[in-house]
Amino acid sequence: MNIQRNYNRELDDSTNEANEKYSYGFDIDVMHPYMIRSFEPFFRPGSLLELGSYKGDFTQRFLPYFSDITCVEASDEALTEAQRRFDAQVQLIHSTFENVTLPKRYDNIILTHVLEHLDDPDAVLQRINREWLAEGGRLFLVCPNAHAPSRQIAVKMGLITHNAAVTPAEAEHGHRRTYALDTLERDAIQAGLKVIHRSGIFFKALANFQWDQLLKTEIISKAYLDGCYQLGQQYPDLCSSIFLLCEPAAHQSISAELAG
Repeated sequence: MNIQRNYNRELDDSTNEANEKYSYGFDIDVMHPYMIRSFEPFFRPGSLLELGSYKGDFTQRFLPYFSDITCVEASDEALTEAQRRFDAQVQLIHSTFENVTLPKRYDNIILTHVLEHLDDPDAVLQRINREWLAEGGRLFLVCPNAHAPSRQIAVKMGLITHNAAVTPAEAEHGHRRTYALDTLERDAIQAGLKVIHRSGIFFKALANFQWDQLLKTEIISKAYLDGCYQLGQQYPDLCSSIFLLCEPAAHQSISAELAG
């Protein structure tokens, strides 16, 4: 697509006519910690590249694990917020993924809730595979799940037409598609990546705005949240997000913790 995109507007919640947010408290307070919990066993020592860092909320959680962190963000307004937060701790680059020139390859690449926004996801996944992943490096690829129960319930309620629909509110925030495990793995493989682990993150039957309301009460306990996370490991196709761990296909180096 050659349409000029306004990345600042896509991240701006005040412009969304349906009052649906780009980022909810549920995303930051619940999903981010459980993503880290899912990723941590598979981290490689060395460097980390985060593609799409927004204002740095998720980036912050990588600081205990990595001293060499680079972030690429297309929104200059979001990047300015991140610069205030990190000072010189993180190398921040203002660019689209299609145009960015990076100085090296990385041991860990994070792409969470970003691929569904891209005009050409295959081209970006190919760049990750061919240009940016170090030998033995790993891509942590996470997308919202079309088959999350919250979306399936919305279909039954007549709020959206089908599980993989892109709603008008999602389109305003830059969504181009909604992935399921099969379509996400298809795109990863077509780009030349080797999928070595697949899972889901957090069983989710409520919409994000409903979670934000519940989290302000005492109805939901930490034990309940942990239960939803653990149930998600059992039923990945019913999770809020789907997670693929990938390596460059040329390397195909499945490490001992996966092969055993």
